[in-house]
Amino acid sequence: MLDANIQAQLRAYLEKIQHPVELVGTFDGSNQAQEMLALLQDIASLSDKVSVQKNGHSVRRPSFSVGRPGEPARISFAGIPMGHEFTSLILALLHTGGHPPKIEASVIEEIRSIPGQFHFETFISLSCHNCPDVVQALNLMAVQNPGISHQMIDGALFQGEVTERQIMGVPTILLNGEPFGQGRMTLEEIIGKIDTGALQREAEKVSARAPFDVLIVGGGPAGAAAAIYAARKGIRTGVVSERFGGQVLDTLAIENFISVKETDGPRLAAGLEEHVKEYDVDIINLQRAEALLPNREEGLTEVRLASGARLRSKTVIIATGARWREMNVPGEKRYRGHGVAYCPHCDGPLFKGKRVAVIGGGNSGVEAAIDLAGVVGQVTLLEFEAILRADAILQKKLFSLSNVQVITQALSTEVTGDGQKVNGLLYTDRASGESRRIDLEGVFVQIGLLPNSEWLRGTITLSRHGEIEIDARCETSLPGVFAAGDVTTVPYKQIVIAMGEGSKAALSAFDHLIRRSLS
Repeated sequence: MLDANIQAQLRAYLEKIQHPVELVGTFDGSNQAQEMLALLQDIASLSDKVSVQKNGHSVRRPSFSVGRPGEPARISFAGIPMGHEFTSLILALLHTGGHPPKIEASVIEEIRSIPGQFHFETFISLSCHNCPDVVQALNLMAVQNPGISHQMIDGALFQGEVTERQIMGVPTILLNGEPFGQGRMTLEEIIGKIDTGALQREAEKVSARAPFDVLIVGGGPAGAAAAIYAARKGIRTGVVSERFGGQVLDTLAIENFISVKETDGPRLAAGLEEHVKEYDVDIINLQRAEALLPNREEGLTEVRLASGARLRSKTVIIATGARWREMNVPGEKRYRGHGVAYCPHCDGPLFKGKRVAVIGGGNSGVEAAIDLAGVVGQVTLLEFEAILRADAILQKKLFSLSNVQVITQALSTEVTGDGQKVNGLLYTDRASGESRRIDLEGVFVQIGLLPNSEWLRGTITLSRHGEIEIDARCETSLPGVFAAGDVTTVPYKQIVIAMGEGSKAALSAFDHLIRRSLS
C-alpha cells in the first residue's frame, strides 16, 4: 500500500509514539476494505507500538478506529485517509500515542475543561485542501477530552449516505447527528462554538491590550507582508484577522508566485504565518472587524470587533482582502451548501456522475469546468458575455472535453430546487431574450471577487465598486489609516501585488509615525 519512500518517512514519525496504539478495523468484502487493511498492516509493521485488530463494530464499513488498548477509541476514519488526509492519520497516531501536539498549553487546558458529550462526524473529500484542518482539529480535541469523539467520513466512498443526508459541500460537520458547520474551521473556532464562554473571555483579553504603533486588519498576503515590514522597524505591531491566511486558504494551485514554481494556498498561508511569527508581532486571530473609529483627541484610531473587543493604534493598515462574488439571484443563498458551491476542487467529488453548471467564463470559471469534467457527468459553463475571457490555452483544453457544454450570452436568473437541494438553473439568453432552464444537481459560482469593506462605509472613501481608494503611498482619506491588497483600488488582484502593497503600506505607516513624532 505504501511505497518504500513513504514507509521510511513514516517509520521516523512513528518513533515518536510513547504509548501503544491500537487500530481496530471494521471490514466488508469490498476492494476498499482490502486496501484499508493493507494500509493498517503497513503502518503496524513500521512500529512495535502499533497493532491491528479486525474485530471492529462500526456501522460504516470499511472503517477503522485509532485508540489505546483497553480504552474506548475516540478517533475513527470511515474511508482510507490518503491524499490530503494522510497527515491527519499520522497526527492521530502520534497524539493518541502520547506525542504532544504543537499548540499552547492554555488551549489544551481549555479543551480538557469543556464539559459534555460531543460526537462529531466530518464528511470530507480526499481532494479537499480545507478538510484536513477540520479533521485534525477535531481529532486533537478527541485525544484531549474523553467527552469528545470524532469520525472522518469520505463522502466519495459513502455516496448513499451523502445523498440521504443531503451533504453537498465539504467539509460538512455534524455534532451529535445535527448540522454544526460547513467549510474550513480552525481549532479555535470549534472551541468557541461549543464553549460559549470562550468568546467572551477572549474579547476581554483582546480589549486589555495596550495601543499599537501599527495595527494591521487582515491576515492575508498583504497583511502578513505589512506585519513583517512594520515589525522589522522595531515598532509595536499587531495583526487582527478573521482567519490568518485569508482567501489564500481557499486557493488551490499557485503557479505565478515569483521564484516559487508551484505551491498551494494552505501551504503558502502556513508559510506566511510562520514568517510573521519570527518577529515580535501580536497575532489576534478569529476576530472580525466591525467598525473604524478615529479618535483625534487621543491621536489613536480604534477598531471595534464583532466580539465586542476594541483595539487602539497610532496607525492602522486595512488589508481585509476580498471574497467570492455571489450571483445574487433567487435560490442562491437558500441552496448554498445544498448544491450551490464556490470551491470546485473541494466539493466536486460530491457531484460524481451528476450534472453541474459553472457560472463564469474567466480563468477561474474555465479552470473549474476543466477540473469538474474529470469527476462529474456533465458540465455546462455559462458566460454573460459573447465570448469567454479565459486564457487561450485554457479554452483549448475546455473545448477538447466531450462532457462540457459552453453557453455564452447567458444571464443566470434563478437557482431552483425541491426545498432541500438544487435541481436546476434558470437563465436568460441575452441574444434572443428567451428564458431557459437547465436540469442539474450543482451550481459552481466563479464570477470574481468583492472587497471586504462594508464595515468601512461612511468612514473612509470607497470607490463605486466598494474598494478603498488609496494613493501611491497606500494612504486613505483618513490620516494615519492606510490600506493594501485586494480590498483597495490597486488593479490586478494578485498575491505578489498584495504583498508588495502591504510592504509599502507598512513603510508609509512608519514614515507617518516619524513625521508625527517630529511635529
